[in-house]
Amino acid sequence: MAILIACTLIVLASVWIAKQRYWQAAGRLPLPPGPPGRWLLGNAMPKSYAPFQFAKWTEQYGPVFSLKQGHRIFVIIGRHQAAVDIMEKEGANLADRPRSIAVQDTLSDGLRMVLEGSGERLRRLRRVLHAGLQPKVAETYEPIQTRHSKNLVLDILNDPKNHQGHAMRYSASVVMSFTYGKTTPTSYTDPEIVAVNRSLARFGRAIQPGAYLVDTYPILRFVPGYLSQLKAWHQEELALFNGQLDGVRRQMREGTARPSFGRFILEHQKQYQLEDKELGYIAGGMFAAGSDTTASAITFMIMAATIHRDAQARVQEELDDVVGRTRLPTFADQEMLPQVTAFMLESLRWRPVSFGGFAHRATKDIIWNNYLIPAGATVIGNHWAIANDPEVFPEPHKFNPQRWIDDAGRVRGDLKFFTFGFGRRVCPGQHVANRSIFINTALILWAFRLSENPAAKIDTLAISDTATIHAAPFEICLTKRIDENLIRELCAPGE
Repeated sequence: MAILIACTLIVLASVWIAKQRYWQAAGRLPLPPGPPGRWLLGNAMPKSYAPFQFAKWTEQYGPVFSLKQGHRIFVIIGRHQAAVDIMEKEGANLADRPRSIAVQDTLSDGLRMVLEGSGERLRRLRRVLHAGLQPKVAETYEPIQTRHSKNLVLDILNDPKNHQGHAMRYSASVVMSFTYGKTTPTSYTDPEIVAVNRSLARFGRAIQPGAYLVDTYPILRFVPGYLSQLKAWHQEELALFNGQLDGVRRQMREGTARPSFGRFILEHQKQYQLEDKELGYIAGGMFAAGSDTTASAITFMIMAATIHRDAQARVQEELDDVVGRTRLPTFADQEMLPQVTAFMLESLRWRPVSFGGFAHRATKDIIWNNYLIPAGATVIGNHWAIANDPEVFPEPHKFNPQRWIDDAGRVRGDLKFFTFGFGRRVCPGQHVANRSIFINTALILWAFRLSENPAAKIDTLAISDTATIHAAPFEICLTKRIDENLIRELCAPGE
């Protein structure tokens, strides 16, 4: 087997070298510059925290650089304008995903929409997600989000040490509610939530660039036992997602099913041409992605407020002027709360939860600044580097919500960070997610003044090495801005 693998590597390397020589002979444009690689094998992918290393290479090689690994070409985008020029304007040619033998074919059995390649199946899946997540539908979830945001305020009031767990409980409860119609607040120790987060952690590790060599050297999938762990994890995940949807089916038979996305796809399966095997993953993927990212975004918002007291104070001054201290902020207040929105946007830029972004695949040659991004290349918009582009975000490492406010005091319409992805692969859940982050920013900063414990300084770069990043545990000091009895009265269930 070792001899077979070695021979395969030599063949692949020879093909790659021949292709390079053909390009040169044909006078084709060069690839974007990049770090030198090893003969035959090309570049070694960073073993951990790839977005950090990619950001360093952006500083060294420019806004767009290339890597080669075996026969594969990677093009990394690390600056805002390049992301607009390539990821957005060429979105039709980058709607595809590179084949993922490890994560999509094996861990997900080809069913995970975020990794689905371009084509008719992707269009079918996105149509049904759009139907359940478009802005007008997202508005209908606001009462659910408000109710659970009040619960989050009470949770933090009662147990501030576990604020990160409370944010996780909030997001799990909200997404479980509109995905499966569950009405009771979810505990983060519920077996189904533990199982979902175990699944997410596995996916987050497996999707990292270079995590599985089989994606570079496909012959490895024939090595006995090499992918057995991923196959076992898939069976667990499949049983989990199908089990959740079976609960909705049972309630529909009993006539007790509440409105939910799960019920919607079951009722409209034929209309959207959904296969039986797709249903569980469509609903489960919505829950998994929405819960994980929202919890992380709320936690980084809390971290930002805790460390950046002046920015927090500006938000609270606005809340006092617009809302006062005798009622809670609501979604109806949002247009009058630009500082709250700016604080939310800056939090998402400061610590982008989709740290390195998901890989795209070029389906046609793309020319950028006299460099070639060839068809078949894997193209990655590195969120961390783009968020720290000094030309668009001056002093990028500084937390500054005012960069989002124009001279008239309104939220700028000309500034964008690609929190939810690029082009035609932008996350369809963005409207729901933004509402969750806004209402929690408003309620938490209305109720509490947050500060850092001088004896327990927060390391703001202590994060997980996963597709969706999570902050390491950190301590907050909490002072009530509003009378505690009033907080409890206004946030009480049913109010």
